[in-house]
Amino acid sequence: MLNNISWRNIWRNKTRSIVLTASVAIGLFGGIFSFAFYNGMAEQTIDNSISTEISNIQIHNPKFADNQEAVYGISEPEKVIAGIRSVNGVKGTASRLLINAMAASANSSSGILVKGVDPDEELIISNIKEKITEGSYFNTGKRYPAVISSKLAEKLKIGVNKKIILTMQNPQGVISGAAFRVAGIFKTDNTNFDEAVMFVLKEDLAEATGFDPAYVNEIAVRLDDPDDTKAVVTELGSKFSSDVSAGKIIIRGWYEINPFLEMVSGMTVQMSVILIIIILCALMFGIVNTMLMSVLERVREIGMLMAIGMNGRKIFVMIMLETIYLSLTGGAAGMLLSIIAISVTGYTGIDLSFLAEGLNSYGYSSYIFPAISPFYFLMTSVFVIITAVLSSVLPARRALKLNPAEAIRQN
Repeated sequence: MLNNISWRNIWRNKTRSIVLTASVAIGLFGGIFSFAFYNGMAEQTIDNSISTEISNIQIHNPKFADNQEAVYGISEPEKVIAGIRSVNGVKGTASRLLINAMAASANSSSGILVKGVDPDEELIISNIKEKITEGSYFNTGKRYPAVISSKLAEKLKIGVNKKIILTMQNPQGVISGAAFRVAGIFKTDNTNFDEAVMFVLKEDLAEATGFDPAYVNEIAVRLDDPDDTKAVVTELGSKFSSDVSAGKIIIRGWYEINPFLEMVSGMTVQMSVILIIIILCALMFGIVNTMLMSVLERVREIGMLMAIGMNGRKIFVMIMLETIYLSLTGGAAGMLLSIIAISVTGYTGIDLSFLAEGLNSYGYSSYIFPAISPFYFLMTSVFVIITAVLSSVLPARRALKLNPAEAIRQN
């Protein structure tokens, strides 16, 4: 009976109830959609970094990981690669030769990291081929092809089929040089990566610098499921425990290679929880004020209910239920709006290309696809219920303080 009475009491003043419900709905919608937007941005940044730059897991010589000197390679890379491929969940591996070099054209020069890769292996590990905007992915048939970014091409003032001179150190520390020809130009969502990296064939880079053709100083690992990264790192650590203990290799997940990415993900969740709490605290004041007004307008009515025998507990529960129903109605409407908006924009994306330069400089994509997990809706529902219960206490206590005899005499 109290449920029916409470629900009907809410809609006795439709305008006030609709305004309060709309306030709760809009506030929650703003908080949830904001989280979905920033969460989508963070997830895209991590996915793009894994797909384009660092892969899920990287294996190096510990000394190479410390100072990026090409002479610190991985001993017996074929044995390591065979061991990696035997692990469940591994999608593919790629061995690379990384060398810091000076890239120069007739117009300019720039310090870069040259990645010597196997094009077929790299197709499984990275999406650089998909990022090609001009030219082709090493498919030129010409000697010493290179794939560079649009940023590097702009800095060096060169284009497809133009020559780029690389100056590097060979294994003996002697400076050597080689001419590569631009086969393709790519563009990613990370300006810093674009400016600092170029790709060449591994055998060409080894030949130009005097390294053994089988020599590598990085093994990149791509997984079927990114969520398995920590588990696979642990498994690889056990599999190669003797090599790790001997200081021959170091195995690191993307979150260790680039801790900023994990920090971005963690901060997004923390900030979203804080935002929702702030929004609900602000809404709480509106809910309390509205319900106090409702109680004061119904003093005579509540006095009559007390006079005919409704005890204080039932009065208290009735006012609490009214507050809770109002809050939950607004909360449900807000979450429904959020689900619709996130579903639509998660499919179509939000175009922020007018901010592309600034976003790309921090590694963010200019096309955002909002995303959210069901757990966040569950957490928000719990917060809404807590807010509703806390908001109902003061109005309900105010109703209990009414004196039935005095309340009946009021107009």
